[in-house]
Amino acid sequence: MTMHSDDEQAVSPGIQKYIDTNNEYLERRDKYIDDVVKNLKFDTIAVHGLYTVEDAIEDYDGAIIEPVFLSSSQAYRDSDELEAALAYLIPTWCYSRIANPTTYYYEWTLALLEGYDFDGGTSCCSTSSGMAAIMMAVQPFLVHTKEHVFEERNFLATAQCYGGTYQLFSVRLEQERGVECRWIEDPTDIDAWASRIDENTRFLYGELPSNPQQGFFDIEAVADLAHSHGLPLIIDSTVATPVLTRPLELGADIVVHSATKYLNGHSDVIGGAIVSEDRDLGERIRDQQRISGPVPGPLDCWLVLRGIKTLHVRMKRHCENAERIAEFLVGHPAAGNVLYPGLPTHPQHELARRQMQGFGGMISFDAGSFERARTVVASTRLFQLAESLGGVESLISVPAEMTHASVPAEVREKIGLTNGLVRLSVGIESADDLIADLQHALDQP
Repeated sequence: MTMHSDDEQAVSPGIQKYIDTNNEYLERRDKYIDDVVKNLKFDTIAVHGLYTVEDAIEDYDGAIIEPVFLSSSQAYRDSDELEAALAYLIPTWCYSRIANPTTYYYEWTLALLEGYDFDGGTSCCSTSSGMAAIMMAVQPFLVHTKEHVFEERNFLATAQCYGGTYQLFSVRLEQERGVECRWIEDPTDIDAWASRIDENTRFLYGELPSNPQQGFFDIEAVADLAHSHGLPLIIDSTVATPVLTRPLELGADIVVHSATKYLNGHSDVIGGAIVSEDRDLGERIRDQQRISGPVPGPLDCWLVLRGIKTLHVRMKRHCENAERIAEFLVGHPAAGNVLYPGLPTHPQHELARRQMQGFGGMISFDAGSFERARTVVASTRLFQLAESLGGVESLISVPAEMTHASVPAEVREKIGLTNGLVRLSVGIESADDLIADLQHALDQP
């Protein structure tokens, strides 16, 4: 549901009637958020979001969960309501590229979860994929501010990041559009960030824990640095989810997610999301999306919304299983350099303890060589050899030839992504069975 206000626009009595009615609705909604939702625990918000008993009874024939609205368009009572809607003077579904009831409930639920225990207001814009979310999040900061004048533009980003992100930044933005990406190889070094900022820097970007090297940094410190230069900090929190880390509370300005992963949790949808602590900025992102069009379908939104209802339960099991498997791998001679924030040997373990409420379900380890890694991943019987992560089922992959194949070999070497690195997305099966499966694979000659 979307609405723009224009206090100076003269409207007819018929249009004003709809404006008044819908303003009353918005007041009731905001009061419900302040009086009820803000006092609920995280797990309760995950299950109920903004869907109320009144919504169910009065609007949706008593449906106890949010319905799926597959209609592409909305019909209106008369021309006055239509005019008010198309001028964004009232909340409207209008056209599903612009807004949709299912999308509305999904976006509000995620906005409330990322804003849990955060004093400010939050807004969410869902997208057709995680990569679309990243592109939509950075685009508002890359526009030219001077007419008919080419502007030097750059941004800073953690070099340890998802392969698709690296390609977007280094190829689509830098090579094709002339926007310089200044990669930060050691994001724990605040001076490395500070030394790369200049008058042409537009934003700072980080992914943590990074996929697959489990890179980590102090969000609050980097956010403070960004804000001291009047710049926003954008965080990809896909691996952590709002269950484990809420970057806005730590000072970040925008959080992006690949909703395909843990938010959905069932490996049956592609989607993304952008959550902003600045609702004006959130509206700018949404306006941009309406024109360019990378929106998710209503069924995709419903599938993610369904997944979010069990997110807090699933993440607990992902973490429990991953911690046990990480400990097993540390003790196995065929698994070298086990990377998991929950291990005391992880270089940012103490920082992860402060910033996370659990260490996630992703683990990486070095099998020793590319050939050895291929043997291991081909020998598992429960872990499936596949890309993606965050589903209830366990997956295994070799990032150097899969998710990060597009990253040049010399760059992979610099950021610690060896050819023998194996990544695990630990699911919610029995940890005993998963350990036995890895034992079998690692013991292969």
